Amino acid sequence: MDDFRLRVFVTAARTLSFSKCAAAMNITQPAVSRHIGELEGRFGVPLFVRGASGVSLTKAGELLLSHAERLLSDYQRLEYDMELLAQTGRGRLSIGASTTIAMYLLPPVLASFMEISGGVEVSMLSGNSENVEQWLRDGTVDIGFVENASRRPLLHYEHLMADELVLVAGTHGRYASVDSVTVDGLRSVPLVLREKGSGTREIIEKALDQHGLRVDDLNVVIELSSTEAIKSYVRNSDTMAIVSVIALHRELADGSLRIVDIDGIDMPREFATVVRPGEFSGLNARFHHFLLRTTGYNGRL
Repeated sequence: MDDFRLRVFVTAARTLSFSKCAAAMNITQPAVSRHIGELEGRFGVPLFVRGASGVSLTKAGELLLSHAERLLSDYQRLEYDMELLAQTGRGRLSIGASTTIAMYLLPPVLASFMEISGGVEVSMLSGNSENVEQWLRDGTVDIGFVENASRRPLLHYEHLMADELVLVAGTHGRYASVDSVTVDGLRSVPLVLREKGSGTREIIEKALDQHGLRVDDLNVVIELSSTEAIKSYVRNSDTMAIVSVIALHRELADGSLRIVDIDGIDMPREFATVVRPGEFSGLNARFHHFLLRTTGYNGRL
């Protein structure tokens, strides 16, 4: 659907070689020159400076390249959305998601996804990361979203987005004015943590291990399986908690919780899409890519 001349131009602009462009586009070099000439005639300005050592972009060429790349990207998104719309009424998507992702990331994305693919039946189960991986292994769900960095056997993982765990405290009470704690000072802080088996807990354990600490060395007053429950507990007690930063938008905005630095400890983590091997295709792949586009996140493994 996109203008073939633009794709020829972008390829030539990236390679700075009409011969390489011709090979990449599977056309002849005179055809490349013709397409470029048509664009130059259309806009009334030269797009390339041709010399003995090759070609280079003019100012007009640089401007067209920036616009052409965006246009071609828009065309790709349009084709994707039209393909997705054509799937209306076809298929069922069974999702398993770890607690943080199920509560804070997926609901608005699912609402948008179902609006343009209303015939697709969608269901979602929520649990910790180990639950989700087990549901995939036993066939309970088709696609999972987990929040740990591990890779379990017999499952296929695709990077989804980056996240970070942070220490938080209430804005009233004992820790209201504490800006940071040391690694050693963390031992005495009354903490609220997620349960063992959760992706959050796994990242905490790995970060502590790098500093010679274990969860057993900390003053854990209670373990809860819900991030919302953890935040509520901290707001109503003289405790701190380690939670996902994406779960804190409301509390940071209304001033009920604040982030406390842990000197020398960072806790980045990865959210990942996980499927059974050979099943990252069809509706699973379409939803994964829709999620990336909708949230504006992408990254690397």
